[in-house]
Amino acid sequence: MFTVDHSSRTAIRALAITLAGVCGLVGCASSPARDADVAVAVKPDTLRVLAWNVLHGANDVGQGPEKALAVIRESGADVVLMQESYDIDGDRPKLGAWLAEQLGWNQWQGDSPHLCILTRYDIAETFAHEPWHGVGARLVDDAGRSFIAWSIWLDYRAYITYALRENPDLSDADLIALESVGSSRLPEATRIVARLKALGQLESPIPVLVGGDWNTPSHLDWTLDTSRVYKRRRNLPLPVSLAMKDAGFIDTYRVVEPNPVQSPGLTWSPMFRMSGGKDQGFERIDRIYLKDPVVDGSGGVDRTEPRTAATLQPLAGTVYPLVWERDEIPVLERSFPSDHGAVLIEFGWTETEAR
Repeated sequence: MFTVDHSSRTAIRALAITLAGVCGLVGCASSPARDADVAVAVKPDTLRVLAWNVLHGANDVGQGPEKALAVIRESGADVVLMQESYDIDGDRPKLGAWLAEQLGWNQWQGDSPHLCILTRYDIAETFAHEPWHGVGARLVDDAGRSFIAWSIWLDYRAYITYALRENPDLSDADLIALESVGSSRLPEATRIVARLKALGQLESPIPVLVGGDWNTPSHLDWTLDTSRVYKRRRNLPLPVSLAMKDAGFIDTYRVVEPNPVQSPGLTWSPMFRMSGGKDQGFERIDRIYLKDPVVDGSGGVDRTEPRTAATLQPLAGTVYPLVWERDEIPVLERSFPSDHGAVLIEFGWTETEAR
C-alpha cells in the first residue's frame, strides 16, 4: 500500500484521461477525487465499471452490436451494468450474451428481459429482483476480492424535466410527486433498497455497487447554481437519489466531479437533441452508486489486531461518447449506438481498518 499524494493523484488523473481518450467517442472528462488533503491508503490496482443503457439491444444503429462491443473494449471496463440487453436482430442471442461471448467474459441476465451484468471476473453468486428493475451478482476479481454489483432500471414515464418544460408553473410539490404518482420510480427505488436490505447487503462486509438507468436526475444536480444555468431545473430535494443517499450510498460521479455546473455528466441524450419537437431535457440520469463495506471490528471476539476491509475509492469518471455526433446524422448511421451516454467510473482498491 502507499499514500496517494498530490503527484500520485495527478498521475492517476493523467492515466484516466489517456484511457478515456482512446475511444474517439464522447463523454465528460474524467478527474480524480479532490480530497487531496486527506491521506488515503490505496493499492495501485483499480476497478473500472461501466453503466450503460444500450438502446433496444443496439439494433437501431447499423452494426450496433459491433459498435457497442468497440465502446466496451475501448473503455477498458472490467464490469458492465447494462440495460436494454434485448435480442439482437437476426440469429444472434441477447446483446449481453453476445457481447460476453465476443469478449470471453461471464454474464448474468437471469429472468430479466433486459438487465445484464457483464464481467471479465468470476461470477460467484447471483441475485434476482423484479425482472424489469434489478439483477445482481457477487463478483470475484483477479486478486480474490469480492464485491456486489447490481444493474437497475426505473420507470421512464413522467420525466420531470419534460414536465417542467411543458408546464413551467408546475409547483415543486407536484413536480416531486411525479416520482411516485405519474411514474413508479420512487416506489421502484424503494423496493430495490428493501431487496438489498433483505439480502443483508446494506450491512455487507464487501462493497456494493448499484448502477444503471434511473430515468430521473439527482438532487446533487438540481441545485441553486444549476437552476441559474439550466432553464428547466430547480433547487429541489429529488427523492430517488435521496433514497440511495439515505440507504448509505454515494453517487460516485459526483464524488470525483463535485461541481454539476462545470461537470454536468449529461447522459440524456447525446443521440436525440430534440424531443416531441422541443428542446431535449438534458440530464445525468445514468448513475453508479457505491456503499462501503460494513465490518464489525470485533465480531464479538477479543482481537489484538484490527480487521481490515477492501473498499473502493472513486478516482475518476468519464461519460461516453466523449464528443457528441452532429445532430443531423441519422440514427442508423450513428457511431455511438445508443440514446444514453455510458458512465465509466474508475475505482481504486483501498485497505481500510474495520469500523
